[in-house]
Amino acid sequence: MTVCKTSAQVIHQIEEELDEDEKKMILFLCRDLDPDLVTKLDLRNLLCTLNERGKLSPAGLAELLYRARRFDLLKKIMKTDRASVEASLAKFPQLVSDYRVLMTQLSEDMDKSEVTSFSFLLRDYMTGGKTHKNKTFLDVVIDLEKVNLIAPDKLDLLEKCLKNIHRMDLKKKIQTYKQSALGAHYVNRIQASLPSVGLMESRYKLGLKNGMNKEERPIFGQHGISTEPVKTSIQESEKSLPQVTSDIYRLQSQPLGICLIIDCVGNDADPLKDTFISLGFEVQCSKYLSTEEIHKMLHQVACLSKHKDYDIFVCILISCGDSENIFGINQPCSGFPLHRIRKFFTGDACPLLLGKPKLFFIQNYLVAEDHMEQHSLLEVDGRSDNVTYNGWSPSSFTIHQEADIFWSLCKVNVSVLERSPCSPSLYLSCLSQLLRQPEERRSSLLTLHIDLNNKIYDWNSRVAPEEQYSIILEHTLRKKIVLSSR
Repeated sequence: MTVCKTSAQVIHQIEEELDEDEKKMILFLCRDLDPDLVTKLDLRNLLCTLNERGKLSPAGLAELLYRARRFDLLKKIMKTDRASVEASLAKFPQLVSDYRVLMTQLSEDMDKSEVTSFSFLLRDYMTGGKTHKNKTFLDVVIDLEKVNLIAPDKLDLLEKCLKNIHRMDLKKKIQTYKQSALGAHYVNRIQASLPSVGLMESRYKLGLKNGMNKEERPIFGQHGISTEPVKTSIQESEKSLPQVTSDIYRLQSQPLGICLIIDCVGNDADPLKDTFISLGFEVQCSKYLSTEEIHKMLHQVACLSKHKDYDIFVCILISCGDSENIFGINQPCSGFPLHRIRKFFTGDACPLLLGKPKLFFIQNYLVAEDHMEQHSLLEVDGRSDNVTYNGWSPSSFTIHQEADIFWSLCKVNVSVLERSPCSPSLYLSCLSQLLRQPEERRSSLLTLHIDLNNKIYDWNSRVAPEEQYSIILEHTLRKKIVLSSR
């Protein structure tokens, strides 16, 4: 797809209108796009270089002006307005991370004396008692980032300093950011990597970020800026699924769908089975499978014709593994890659689930990786690209094959399991508990997952590091999921 670029004249006009503080702010906002360029170039040359490399679309440039509160330049130069940019940001992945936006908001809310006090408090943490005299808040943040004292998932020091200068209102903003960061994390329209979900950096990237395909991208007017509301419905195959007409997935079939539970440890299958039966799922449960048997089971379930009549699919897998693989019960072995689990159920491998939500909850007990081979025993991810199923071919659909996936991966050291071999996973126990609460069932799945993260965060604050759980959440959902009881 050809990337819409901005003319050098527009970039020049914008740069001429900005004052020095606004330029510094935009440079700060752009630090994640290309850190090396940001430190070497002034704003004009940075924007031009990013633009030439396809890293800065007109919509992205409009977002930067919006973040700098230069709404007059949006209208004067970009030929759009604040409302249009806000509408686009509400529907599509943003260029600037929430963390960068938060830092600029804190900067705007602090006066010079408060920045001075804030800088003084950092003397105890910087090498040689370094001070930040005559620096702005954003300058100080950059220095702290360089020595890894502040990061998107590392804000405790910042909270402590804000508390000490009596800016509890700003500390509350950080806490609000942390709560939202524990939920769905979004990929900006330039970078392909996801920010960490609170406790561990994600290594798993979904092919389609936030489920956005060509049909859902904003319509660009002059200079490529969205100038009118974008339709949210997505047309599918005439013979396939209903058009998307609301912001909640249709969950009305009876049963709702298949819930596949593979428990290679043996502690969680039974309570989870009861929970998902109560939600209206057809539960298929298997225990103590080998790596090869896991592969076979995933393939068999993906081939079931009954997916055609169901509205959703859930897969829960509990096993020992390493950072990239699960083992089943035949450890040590060449592991089964975690990222392949969902590939059995993407639109090309399982067309009967195309356009329907697919939820994955994985509990991985981490063991040492030094015994692992560097390859997998399993090479097949599902059916071939040329499959035709019940008269449906994947090529007949317009929804992206990787859309509608919800991926929740929890990791904890296997020592937790070794100390209490019969104890269930805290992560899955909390998930089951939340799903059984009527008020939670009426909430969206993303809201429920935030509550789940809060429970894990509370646990982690009370235990030793080796007992702490970490959760990674990624999704390409296009709508909300509400698992309400009937």
